[in-house]
Amino acid sequence: MRILLALLFFFVAFNSFSQDPEYNDFRRKNEGFAHVTDKSLRSDLSCFTIGGIEESMGKGKLKELPVKEYGPDFIIFDSNQIRVTIKAAPFFSTKHKLAKEGEHLVKIDNRPYYGNYGKIPSTAIGKVTVTIGKDTVAIPESAWAALYNPTFTYNENGTIKTKDAVYLSPDKRTFYIYMLNKDDTGSYEVTWIIQDKQYLKRVLDYGFTK
Repeated sequence: MRILLALLFFFVAFNSFSQDPEYNDFRRKNEGFAHVTDKSLRSDLSCFTIGGIEESMGKGKLKELPVKEYGPDFIIFDSNQIRVTIKAAPFFSTKHKLAKEGEHLVKIDNRPYYGNYGKIPSTAIGKVTVTIGKDTVAIPESAWAALYNPTFTYNENGTIKTKDAVYLSPDKRTFYIYMLNKDDTGSYEVTWIIQDKQYLKRVLDYGFTK
């Protein structure tokens, strides 16, 4: 099954997304999997990201934190020792500077954004909270900046499921907070990396199948 999925996503992930010629796409790929140089991080990320699907062959699965609770605007992962909460917030266009090309939105607050690109978002990632034991990991606002219309769950034949997850590295020094957000112009995925109780970086890819 993993091989079939890998072949499917490899074929469509970056080829099925076509940019409307009526407006420019200012989004960048410099935060993507292709720019991860650390071999250990890259190996772990290839186990679950679409951006790293080409390197996933023969890789096993990473251990996941259980989902504790979820709703339309939040999700919580909790293993007693590690707790991760991701929350959405409403997007109020009147509080932001919107740059358009014709009828298409291309920048928010002078920067490209992710989530239904070309249209005004309805929600944004409002907060990412991480605690390890009694310690709170400081997650800077830049970690979720320009990320809109987060997807926490989906309905599959009447069953609520999620593609979001928290993965633990084999050495237990690092864990990865993963979100796959679907929209009308091609999904984007973001992974926040926490290492040694500190926020390290985010890995962001976009333009996958709708």
